[in-house]
Amino acid sequence: MRPLTEEEARALFEKLAKYIGENLRLLLERPDGSYCFRLHRDRVYYVSERILKLATNIPRENLASLGTCFGKFTKTQKFRLHITALDYLAPYAKGFGVAAKSTQDCRKVDPMAIVVFHQADIGEYVRHEETLT
Repeated sequence: MRPLTEEEARALFEKLAKYIGENLRLLLERPDGSYCFRLHRDRVYYVSERILKLATNIPRENLASLGTCFGKFTKTQKFRLHITALDYLAPYAKGFGVAAKSTQDCRKVDPMAIVVFHQADIGEYVRHEETLT
């Protein structure tokens, strides 16, 4: 586990800012303790600093994961969010959807076309599976 470099941190925070905007600081400044992002094997983990200190006793090659995996960096150094980050992002999300088409295309699409991907659907389905009909 190592801290993120300047470029890695910028890529991570730009991606998170797309979904939660100014609420990004609420992820790091929590009332239950301080949290941070760490990189391990091209994956970014969100972990409590208290747990991070305890994990320093474990050698890097023996450490599988620590905290919650927020996503990973591709070979081209682009950051991709994982579904495991959904529980942390959903409370702060603004709409939490990504447009599949531009505004101009939305005006002239047929009724069955996909206009917005609602990325919180999978998490909502898993959490409320027993109440769905």
